[in-house]
Amino acid sequence: MKRLLILYTGGTIGMGQTPQGLAPLPGLLPQQLTRLARDGVSWEVREYAPLLDSSAIGLADWQRLVAEIAANYAQFDGFVVIHGTDTMAYSASVLAFALQGLAKPVVVTGSQLPLIHPRSDGWSNLADAIEAACQEDLHEVVISFNRLLLRGVRARKLDAAGFAGFDSPNAPALAQFGIDVQWQRHLWRRSTGTLRVMLPAALDIRCGMLLPGAMAGAFGRWLVQDTPDAAIVLSYGSGNTPADADLLAGVRAATAQGCVVLNLTQCVRGAVAVGAYAASQPLAQAGAVAGGDMTPEAAQAKLLCLLSQGLSAAEVRAALLRDYCGEMTISA
Repeated sequence: MKRLLILYTGGTIGMGQTPQGLAPLPGLLPQQLTRLARDGVSWEVREYAPLLDSSAIGLADWQRLVAEIAANYAQFDGFVVIHGTDTMAYSASVLAFALQGLAKPVVVTGSQLPLIHPRSDGWSNLADAIEAACQEDLHEVVISFNRLLLRGVRARKLDAAGFAGFDSPNAPALAQFGIDVQWQRHLWRRSTGTLRVMLPAALDIRCGMLLPGAMAGAFGRWLVQDTPDAAIVLSYGSGNTPADADLLAGVRAATAQGCVVLNLTQCVRGAVAVGAYAASQPLAQAGAVAGGDMTPEAAQAKLLCLLSQGLSAAEVRAALLRDYCGEMTISA
């Protein structure tokens, strides 16, 4: 008998009709889950109060999820986190970095339409999530959505209007759910030891997307005037930026003050590749770390968990170049 812990944080999937429109209704989803009962699997549902719209997810909610999974790790064979879609990839990424040495499945899911809707995608997403959470050789945080199983630190929400809400543009799916399930076990990561928790702490991590024109210089001046613990720069193409004096001076000054500056591409597919173009060199020379093909969601989580360990800025910069849970492609 497989025992699962289902943590219900909120989101569209458990919403019902109210006089003000769709809103989370306490008790509705646990009741609906009884329809998915199956032989050989039992589960305990813990419904959060209050139920959250995922756009309101914050540090305290991530800390609670990490702590609850860690505290119940020995009592259950797998975990399902039911979550709103807006920040699902962010939460999945935080869980992946915070739960190092994971040797059990943690499956995050939700839906684009609530279960009470006659065409809800929630039923298949939940059924697939439960199936995945029963796989004892799945040692990852994953997202189950639209008949796909995606690595949590590779997934992104790419569609707000269709059922194919999530994809992992720079990595293949870990399973496809059809009449038969195509488990891509050769892609699954294996546990490297006992569970180690890197609980995220309160940090000032910011992200800015460069725009053509004066934005580059403004970003650099902002880094100098109000320097955060870390900053993510969303640059163009393969990591290219203009050789703007204020931008580069800002990155150099922030780096000197201990701020970790990470360069990611705005493109959904592809990676920052310093040296591919001459325009990718100045930012790296100013001190920015090339983030490869990490998603912004994974980058925030990685920075959050690394900086929470009390590492020096130099140690964090070095650690950003290492792959921890499949979040980036490391060239041979």
